Amino acid sequence: MSLLKIHPDNPELKKILQVVEVLKEGGIVIYPTDTIYGMGCDIHNQRAVERICKIKNINPHKNNLSFICHDMSHIAEYAKVDTAVYKVMKKALPGAFTFILPPSHKLPKIMHNNKKTVGIRIPDHNIPRQIVQELGNPIITTTLKEDTDLIEYSTDPELIYEKYKHLVDIVIDGGYGSFTPSTVIDCSEGEFNVLREGAGDISLYI
Repeated sequence: MSLLKIHPDNPELKKILQVVEVLKEGGIVIYPTDTIYGMGCDIHNQRAVERICKIKNINPHKNNLSFICHDMSHIAEYAKVDTAVYKVMKKALPGAFTFILPPSHKLPKIMHNNKKTVGIRIPDHNIPRQIVQELGNPIITTTLKEDTDLIEYSTDPELIYEKYKHLVDIVIDGGYGSFTPSTVIDCSEGEFNVLREGAGDISLYI
């Protein structure tokens, strides 16, 4: 288990590939985003997804797990996006949004849930996007922020490392994170319903 410092604006490829190897082997990584730090794994590794759910104490079949894509073409592989929603997403992403969409048949079974939706992010941050690009698959993204008592753990990578070093394989230090999560928008019915107000303002793009 290591604390790996990566430059947030110009990530070192050697270090990104080090993270990718860990993900390919079923590892769990904590990484920065354009909002708060996230915990993730390769969405195609069921055992790794189950590990994350155990750490978070959630049922993978009953919770809306979200994942990070590299770009819009990547999203189209894993979710169904109608033309109107696609146009807005193309303007808003990369950005501080999680879009809730119907899944495509390519989505792994463990990512499906009773609501038949999935959350998708393209964060405006080079580290997670480059990880996904080099990995070739999306990665799970689930927030570290649980409550206000632990808020320092979700922003300071060294404190995150102290808290999670026995639970995950790598904590990436990409500098301090934000306190504010992404804005969650349900587009599964073709409309834009804000489920959680966060760092992104979708009204700028509609």
